[in-house]
This record gives sequence, structure tokens and C-alpha cells, in this order.
Amino acid sequence: MAAAFRSSQQVLLLRSLVWPGVLDSGSTCCRCPLGAKRYLLTENIMKLKEFQHKKVAVACNLPGTKGMCFLAETYLRNLEEKLTQNKLILKEELRTLLHLCESRDDMELAKNVIYRYHAENRNMTVGEYKFGPLFMRLCYELDLEESAVELIKDQHLRGFFSDCTSFNILMDTLFIKGKYKSALEVMIEMKNQDVKFSKDTYVLAFAVCYKLNSPESFKICTTLREEALIKGEVLSRRASCFAVALALNQNQPAKALSIFSQIMKPESIICTNLNIMIHVQSNMLKALIEILKDATEGNLSRFVKKHVFSEEVLVKVREKVKHVPALLAKFDELYGKLHVNGQVTTYSLDALLCHTPRDVKSHMGLLNKRTVSRRTFQPLSQSLWAE
Repeated sequence: MAAAFRSSQQVLLLRSLVWPGVLDSGSTCCRCPLGAKRYLLTENIMKLKEFQHKKVAVACNLPGTKGMCFLAETYLRNLEEKLTQNKLILKEELRTLLHLCESRDDMELAKNVIYRYHAENRNMTVGEYKFGPLFMRLCYELDLEESAVELIKDQHLRGFFSDCTSFNILMDTLFIKGKYKSALEVMIEMKNQDVKFSKDTYVLAFAVCYKLNSPESFKICTTLREEALIKGEVLSRRASCFAVALALNQNQPAKALSIFSQIMKPESIICTNLNIMIHVQSNMLKALIEILKDATEGNLSRFVKKHVFSEEVLVKVREKVKHVPALLAKFDELYGKLHVNGQVTTYSLDALLCHTPRDVKSHMGLLNKRTVSRRTFQPLSQSLWAE
């Protein structure tokens, strides 16, 4: 009874320290999860908070009455002994291990256990628990992306990282660190392993190509996009925006316009500014002035979303029209109105492109939750008419 009470106290104390996802600097527990950051992927893909909370729960549920740090160290030592004794590694043991790792030494043990586990279970992966995303979240948190690249390319682990989420998380991690060539290699490895691309994969791939900004990366981006369209894939607006931006950076305004024209609902702030840049590079200056004029003279009600322009983009517009006095005078007038209306942002086009979007929660689940009337046991739509 007393042991149970002490255990519950430990859980409450640990939760109070780490539940927000960031370890208090004064805490002495070495195994509490640290806060982590995101970049291109949303939280519902990364699931870092969920991962950190699970780490707390796993540490709290270790059998024993001593401190959780001691219990975790004991668990890792016991698993290391199982490796040396060539004993079978169980699924739950690997899952627990990945939730207890907090250092590079722990990760070395984890890698050895992964190799052993995969060797024992390589023919039983269909329908099994996917360890890949869990391992990638751990590498993301511990800044061990190089180890992740090494493992995801290892031929001995073919099949262990069989899901697109593992590759996406690793690419995002490398993108944050500015390791764009490594991120591109991971994408190519994903393609070589015949792992199906998700809509997030295309966002990451096009973003990496955009950052590399070379003729080679432009060719890769174009090829991936064409292959996706041939397969009937629906590319997201965000992925297409990166492709447009890359085409502009490679001085291919015609290609940029072609891609832009296929974007559904191009009303976002990114699309607005990319459209301006397409007009700048295509020397469509009169049409460009008309776009700015419409933006200033449209419905300026606070209930209507206004077009917002990047200061960086407007500077490039002015540079383009400065040799045409009539257009320059009109632009300066419109520029002043845009500022007065609050339609100018200091964010660069690059910052707008790389901004992490908010998660979009669907409400369809609430609508589809109950389809049968509790009173008549008829389909809900029919019973509503009857009532």
C-alpha cells in the first residue's frame, strides 16, 4: 500500500515537471524528455508531444519501487545482457527501450537491439507494429539524424523502415539542420526502397530541391512532379508553391506560371506573392500594377481576408518599374496605400514558404459518430424527418 502511494507520488511529481513537454532546469532526473521543435511537418505528423508523454508513462510504469532513473538504467543493463546471451528480443522490450533512451550510449544499445530484432522478425513485419517512426522521433529529439541516415540506408535493415512517416520525419530533421543534400539522399533512398510517397513527402522533397536551388535539383523536382501527375497523385498547394519558387529561382518564369496555373484555390499569402514574382520575372508590369490596385481598392472590411504582400517582394517590384516613370509613380501610390491598410508583412518569401502550418482538425468525425437513432433504431436522417 505504501509502495503504491510512493509510486503515485512519483508519477504526479514527474508529470508536473515534464507534462508541458519541456524539462525544468532544476530537475535532477536525467531521463525526462526535452522539448523539441518542428519545421515543415505539423504536430499531427511529428507527434513529438505524444512521444514525450509516452516516455514519461513508460518510465513511470517500470516495475520496482526505487527511483525511475535507477529502474531505467537497470532495464537497459538487463536488455544488454540479453543481447550478449543471444536471447530473443521481444516487441515490447524494443518499444520500451526506445522510450527510455536519453543519450548516445543508450542509442548505441538501441541500434544493436534493432539489428537483432529485425534479423529475428524480418519475415513477420506485415501488419506488425511500426518501429521506424518511433526511432526517428527519438533521433529528432536527441539530434542524432546522422545515425538515422546510416540505419535507413543499411541493406540489413530493409523492411524495418517500410513506412513513409519514418522517411518524412528524418527528411524534416535534416531540413531543419540545413543538411539538404542528406535530405535529398534520404528521399532517393525512399524511392529506391519503393516506399510510397505521401503528400507530405512531396512537400519535403520539393522544399529540399528549392533550398538546394541548382539545375540538378530543379530537374529532380520537375521529374518527381511529372511522375506524380502521371500516377494521378494530387499534389498539395504547399508542394506546388515550393516548385513554383524553385522555378523562379532558376529563372524559369514560364515553367513557374505553368505550375502556378494548376494550383487549386491560389488565395493564400504565399500564392499572392509568388504570383507577383511571376509577373516581375515575366515583365508583365501593367498587369502587375493592376493586381496591386485591385488589392488596395477591393472590399476592405475587417471581415474579408485581404491580400498581404511581402516587403521583400514589393522592393523587387519597385526595382523592376523604376525605369518607367508612369508605373513607378502609380506603384509608389499603391505602396503607400498597402502600408496604410496593413497589407504589408516583413516576412520574406522564404520565411512564408517554410512556415509550419497549423494542424487542421476535421469535424466530420463528429457528424459521422452516430448514424442510427437511439429512439427508433432507424437511420438518423430518416428518424429526424419523422421527429
